[in-house]
Amino acid sequence: MLFLVAALLLLGILLGTVAHVPVAVSLVATAVIAVWLTVFAVRERTGRHHRVDRQGSSS
Repeated sequence: MLFLVAALLLLGILLGTVAHVPVAVSLVATAVIAVWLTVFAVRERTGRHHRVDRQGSSS
């Protein structure tokens, strides 16, 4: 959850500065945030599957 809040905060800061930086910098920052959120989502999804598997096998 903390990663998501940090990503949204970073996105808000970049949206404020996007009018003042070159397009290439904006695109690189967008790609970095997209990768960060994708990694976060994958980790959350795989973490939930592992937790469900552990709970199901111990019952």
